[in-house]
Amino acid sequence: MFETLTERLDHVFKKLKGRGKLSEKDIKDALREVRLALLEADVNYKVVKDFITGVEEKATGQEVTASLIPAQQVIKIVHEELISLMGGGEDNSLKLSGSPPSSIMVVGLQGSGKTTTAGKLASYLREKNRNPYLVPADPYRPAAIEQLRKLGETLGIDCYAPQKNDDPVQIVAKALKLARSQNFDALIFDTAGRLHIDEELMEELLGIKKVLNPSEILLVADAMTGQDAVNVAKGFNDVVGITGVILTKMDGDARGGAALSIKAVTQKPIKFIGTGEKLDAWESFHPDRMASRILGMGDVLSLIEKAQSAFDERQAEALEKKLRKDEFTLEDFRDQLRQIKKMGPLEDILGMIPGLGKLKGIKNMRPDEKQLVRLDAMVSSMTAKERRNPRIINGSRRLRIAKGSGTTVQDVNRLLKQFAMTKKMIKQVSKRGGKGISPAMFPL
Repeated sequence: MFETLTERLDHVFKKLKGRGKLSEKDIKDALREVRLALLEADVNYKVVKDFITGVEEKATGQEVTASLIPAQQVIKIVHEELISLMGGGEDNSLKLSGSPPSSIMVVGLQGSGKTTTAGKLASYLREKNRNPYLVPADPYRPAAIEQLRKLGETLGIDCYAPQKNDDPVQIVAKALKLARSQNFDALIFDTAGRLHIDEELMEELLGIKKVLNPSEILLVADAMTGQDAVNVAKGFNDVVGITGVILTKMDGDARGGAALSIKAVTQKPIKFIGTGEKLDAWESFHPDRMASRILGMGDVLSLIEKAQSAFDERQAEALEKKLRKDEFTLEDFRDQLRQIKKMGPLEDILGMIPGLGKLKGIKNMRPDEKQLVRLDAMVSSMTAKERRNPRIINGSRRLRIAKGSGTTVQDVNRLLKQFAMTKKMIKQVSKRGGKGISPAMFPL
């Protein structure tokens, strides 16, 4: 979502790098362009003003003007100020304090993705060895209760069933009592929303807050709405008192203003971001990593975390042994494909690799996610014997595989040819003593 802003900032810093010593005028001219880039990204104008003032004060100091590489010093200062702007140095983790069960209110306007986010949050807490309980506290929106129940069913997480005609405060009180008797230690309340902030909504939320005394009140805001998301965050915080923000739809084409403005305007941290509709499209928010992404520096730590969560360590060790013995099969290849898909959209993964976004022509390239599906389908349409020994796949078998996977014989031929080339490359690397080799290193 920061693609345009990243391009603009990269253009500014490239001009600075082309010079030796930097004068105050050089820095002011560069910061004028940075200011325009931030405003075009829909960052709050007061936030932009304070940000530029902070950068200018540091960038015109002796440390930069006397430096041998002043342009890098300016980039370093901008990077540090971006981190600070988004809440760097502060603990933005969930605070589930007090005696269990801890309660989390999920609040926001209609259409921001509250219900799906409640499910993602429950899944996240379960990964942290919590026993979460979903509570639908929105009896107004058609199918809201059923939607949360189905999410819970998909995730294998219990969901409270409200009694007919109970109002939100009654639902919350009864669910809290039931949760205590059944040893749930983290309750997630999916509250009702409106099309806009109104007095009735706020009174209802304050009533729920009084009953719960929640550990967290998390606002779900749509990143696609830009400054409207910031205004919504300020409105909820002023009346209800939020403890943090979850930004959804960060995979869209929004300009990024909400992510860069919310912390400065509300003084409340962004705790998580939603990066897609799927229940695993979810990340903890790290200001330092986000600042690096904005400046085109990649995000290696997040990439490593995604890989660690997607790839099984034992399977990886077993696969490496197979590779060394030249026993890598199409069956292993299919398993690798499925693990790569677990890491999320390929475009996001590529964006985390430092410097990749700056390569000539890479910006016009978009990974074809459907190609992974086609490859998986072709391998799955083979028999176990064919997957283990592709040499036996003759013309009639190729035709059967193509029909079974909804592809063409040419697609199957291409897969088999590329697989043979990959095995050859892996064998060459293995002979040279390569460590940690993986088929993901080679093109397919």
